[in-house]
Amino acid sequence: MTNLNRPARLNRLLLGLFGLVLLAAGGFAVATHFGRLRVLDPASPLVPGTARPPTWVLYVAAASAVVLGLLVLRWLLAQLARRPRTQIWRFEADPEHGRTELAADAAVVPFAEELRAYPGVHGARATLAGPRTDPGLALVISVTQDGDPARIRERVETEGLPRLRQALDLDELPVAVEFRFSSATGLRAR
Repeated sequence: MTNLNRPARLNRLLLGLFGLVLLAAGGFAVATHFGRLRVLDPASPLVPGTARPPTWVLYVAAASAVVLGLLVLRWLLAQLARRPRTQIWRFEADPEHGRTELAADAAVVPFAEELRAYPGVHGARATLAGPRTDPGLALVISVTQDGDPARIRERVETEGLPRLRQALDLDELPVAVEFRFSSATGLRAR
């Protein structure tokens, strides 16, 4: 099964890189301002002269801006890919007599509804990804303040997943569960 949270690794890497660059630039500016580094003369102008820079400098600046823009665009596009890619499963016992197709997303809608009915669950999303030969299930379960993730996970593993595997006619179904905690409280009997 593919990584279920692809943008997270890229985000951490880019944010760490930007953080290091900003820390280095800030440290350089502060050290230069207080005279710890004698690289720049505080009385000198920021840009020497008013003459136009050589043509190659303009080309390098433009190329750098285009590359940076493409990297930022790639980063933004990675943010949109939050869910694993789903597919259409084909059940073909005898292709001459037709075939049955099932959208993987549609297969887990009743399962997600069942999860929402569990005590302590505020909301649930399920994504069935991959081909029928190598499927993977990603669950995001929002738990109320008084919900117990251990009990919810046990109930998912003992009740919900066996029924889903039986409905999909699968022997194995790898699952990745992510619990998120909601500020909502569950229903209480008085």
